[in-house]
Amino acid sequence: MEENESNVAAENPEKLSELRRGKPAKSAAGLKAVTVSMKHALRESTPGRALSSWLGLNQKDGFDCPSCAWPDPDDKRTTTEFCENGAKALASEAANKNRCDAAFFKKYSVQELANKTDHWHELQGRLTEPMVLRKGCTHYEPIAWEDAFSLIAEELNTLDSPDEAIFYTSGRTVNEAAYLYQLFARQYGTNNLPDCSNMCHESSGAALKPTLGIGKGTVNLDDFEKADAIFIFGQNPGTNHPRMLSSLQAAQRNGCRIVAVNPLKEAGLLGFAHPQEAQGMLGMATPLSEQYLQVRINGDMAMLKGMQKALLKEEDKNPGTVLDHEFIQKHTTGFEQWKESLSQVTWTDITEQSGLQKEEIEAAAKTYGVAGAVISCWAMGLTQHTTAVACIQEIVNLHLLCGNVGKTGAGLCPVRGHSNVQGDRSMGIVTNAPPEFLDALAGEFDFDPPRKPGLDVVKSIRSMRDGEAKVFVSLGGNFLSATPDVKVVAEGLQLCRLTVQVSTKLNRSHMVTGEQALILPCLGRSEKDRDQFVTVENSMGIVHASRGKLPPISSNVRSEPDIVAGLADAVLGQKSRVPWKEFIGNYQKVRTRIGKTVPGFKNFEERVLEPGGFYLPNPAKERRFANEGKAPFSINPLEPIQLADDQLVLMTIRSHDQFNTTIYGMDDRYRGIRNERRVVFLNTEDMAERNLKAEQPVNLVSHWEGERREACLFLVIPYDIPRRCAAAYFPETNVLVPLNSTARISNTPTSKSIVITVEPI
Repeated sequence: MEENESNVAAENPEKLSELRRGKPAKSAAGLKAVTVSMKHALRESTPGRALSSWLGLNQKDGFDCPSCAWPDPDDKRTTTEFCENGAKALASEAANKNRCDAAFFKKYSVQELANKTDHWHELQGRLTEPMVLRKGCTHYEPIAWEDAFSLIAEELNTLDSPDEAIFYTSGRTVNEAAYLYQLFARQYGTNNLPDCSNMCHESSGAALKPTLGIGKGTVNLDDFEKADAIFIFGQNPGTNHPRMLSSLQAAQRNGCRIVAVNPLKEAGLLGFAHPQEAQGMLGMATPLSEQYLQVRINGDMAMLKGMQKALLKEEDKNPGTVLDHEFIQKHTTGFEQWKESLSQVTWTDITEQSGLQKEEIEAAAKTYGVAGAVISCWAMGLTQHTTAVACIQEIVNLHLLCGNVGKTGAGLCPVRGHSNVQGDRSMGIVTNAPPEFLDALAGEFDFDPPRKPGLDVVKSIRSMRDGEAKVFVSLGGNFLSATPDVKVVAEGLQLCRLTVQVSTKLNRSHMVTGEQALILPCLGRSEKDRDQFVTVENSMGIVHASRGKLPPISSNVRSEPDIVAGLADAVLGQKSRVPWKEFIGNYQKVRTRIGKTVPGFKNFEERVLEPGGFYLPNPAKERRFANEGKAPFSINPLEPIQLADDQLVLMTIRSHDQFNTTIYGMDDRYRGIRNERRVVFLNTEDMAERNLKAEQPVNLVSHWEGERREACLFLVIPYDIPRRCAAAYFPETNVLVPLNSTARISNTPTSKSIVITVEPI
């Protein structure tokens, strides 16, 4: 056999296409969204398969969208209950024109695959059979399922400690598979269960649980139509959660005032042309945001403190007209101490750090103060900073002031990214599970679960880098491209004895591997799984069934629950009393065990058979908080990012043609960028100071505690963005994110707070 190919490319190739640049859009969706959806569907699937997939998407008797976690309406749903990016995700999953089969992997070596772009990987079609990359080989080759499980069992069962294994989970994993996966890992002997939440909304849970008592949002979809005001922080719904635009449009038409807080002016926050309305198809958009605050990157907390000061001032002028004193007295603690702390914050610091004028912040505060019911939404624009947890707690403070928790049309709404990332957490995918949950597992399955906290994503990367973790198993996802400090991640993966990827399509994590590697192909959400159904949980705590409609891409792919149960049976054997083989092909038995061990899931099977599913308990919606029934005000100091004269703060963002690390196309039409991804958006005055011209090639260099990281060959794009700020797409810029730069408490990588310099080539 030949020796392993070394130095396999961990990053997207550094090469440019022919950039075409236009003006940024002023609204989202419309006829273009429909035509693009059809184009993507027919690019990868035959017309019949494409049409069949659309008819089942997000229907009560159909399957859940494999894209974002925005909820479906409780009552009537349209025939096309999906958005453009949901259509792209489904087109990707339902692809049947190309296939990554044995012949494909025989044609391309791992090195050749690594030299291709992420977009090229996406277009190669579905994985159709298990593949193995053996030690010393340059190509993947077919392997039988049982032999794959035996290889994993051999490696896991010869480790010196169960903690030398890492079991990662993507947010696309369904509840049944996630439950079995965490049960397997804990029976094996470890809590090393990192997941994609560690990189996105971990900060939300870390902020909400100690204040409201639950790490989830406190609103339902119906609340959006009943809100008087909606504040949207650090979120781009037009690209990341397009179905949310329908809810915002309905709210606006009901008189709701929408305030957007975001460094970039995003089309989906400006206006929405509903593609299921005649005027929307004609390009006539409903204006959405009444006020648009282009805050500096990481300036949200300063703005929130400014709003709070303005509300207190107005209350002093007109006592009893702004604050909800009854709510504060009955349901909160620490108000006076918090108020004293806020009095020490100056408007000079607020305006300097937020980049906003005092009048702008006061106007936003007035909108908030006069509204009877307010919803605040946020996404990763808030969660990926050092001060992320503190910033989200300032949103909580804002809501506590006026009693905007636990009433109709009001509450907190962290908008989750992947379609079942919240469900995975409910199922026990967590590195430090509550003792009550571990006790329930112990009682139900007759074993002693490990109690020592496991490794999250950042700690897992360090463990692999340091040669401590030796086997890495990924249930979905593209770990290499999703994580920070890509070169360090690649180094760690290559030090492993075995890396295993459960996947539907080719991705870069299949090319940067341990000494040996496995690709295990799984069914997509849209595909029939015999007569079985699975379940998921959306952003608002609704658990519902998902029933695939399409014929499987291959007879040699297996469902996620089957893969996990088969793997667990092979690894644990007689050491486990869990009836793994009974779970294969009978998910009702899995749900019965979930109902006995997971809070809120009692009588799971019966409740999930109801059309539309059921809501999980959410005490905060009823103003029942965990801290002796009261929510504490949080005191958090302002912590500005210190920049040298030539430095900027970079945030990583998605283009409109991607979902997470999946690249559907090379365009970002809402920002006027076509046929290129290696771009960096800069303020024109910052460009002038650096003598940079539009479309000039540059390198981006990040600076962290004396360390230098470089992302090469980007084109400068002049853009409407605050001074000293920059934006560029991930995963191309993940290499710039330092592994040790994380949010306090949540340990989330700071992908929105990267200190950089721009160096002309």
